[in-house]
Amino acid sequence: MSPASFADPAGTVAGPRTVVELGAAGAVRGTVTALAGVDLRVTAGERVAVIGPSGAGKSSLIGLLNGTVAATSGRVEVLGSRFTSASSAEIRRAQRRIGTVHQRFDLVEQLSVVHNVNAGRLGGWPLWKAVLSLAAPRGVAEAQAALDRVGIGAKVRQRAGDLSGGEQQRVAIARVLVQRPLLVLADEPVASLDPARGREVIELLLDLTGELGTTLLTCLHDVGMALGSFERVLGLRAGTVVFDRPPSAVSDGDIRDLYAFAALTP
Repeated sequence: MSPASFADPAGTVAGPRTVVELGAAGAVRGTVTALAGVDLRVTAGERVAVIGPSGAGKSSLIGLLNGTVAATSGRVEVLGSRFTSASSAEIRRAQRRIGTVHQRFDLVEQLSVVHNVNAGRLGGWPLWKAVLSLAAPRGVAEAQAALDRVGIGAKVRQRAGDLSGGEQQRVAIARVLVQRPLLVLADEPVASLDPARGREVIELLLDLTGELGTTLLTCLHDVGMALGSFERVLGLRAGTVVFDRPPSAVSDGDIRDLYAFAALTP
């Protein structure tokens, strides 16, 4: 199966199309203001890195965009759905076209790799098919193709918990591939990996989304990786956007200022 076979023909459009649009979006989680007044527009096919100190609101931003965190102010539109006023059913429909890669992989370690990859398809399967797939995996050919694409096709029947960290993250990416998303969100996807494996995973994400024309937004701790690999970098601090520029326009002073606040905070 070629990489293009994972793409959704309906997602192919002529010219820029807005995939994400936030207008003065805010999120309060408990007593903490996680995001405040965030404006953001991302068009189809863009690859955006989000950087900032711990507690800046990066994970909350991912949550706003995949519908798992509710905005408490402003406007959130993703793939044409206005999350701030949409029904839960409409949000679920949008979520089927949003793939999320997490730092901790979110695999069921007791199950085989093919079962974990198929988890990316559950939103589009009827309940009976999902249940039957636990006994005898369905869609094995597509899962195999996705695993081949991320370089671990030989692991298809192996127990997920027996894989290395880098291999587990590749399974998580293959799970997103079979979902056929129009938007991929990655929340610190390499924070649990050593630098070499981390670079491999980021290059893989960039290669795959580039081939498929899929929009990618990734939160990263590694500033050098963000500046060296992405076409657009957003700096987030204390829940607000400090800058949103191409890497060539981000200065050393911008980076110092972005992280200086965190250094002064007890």
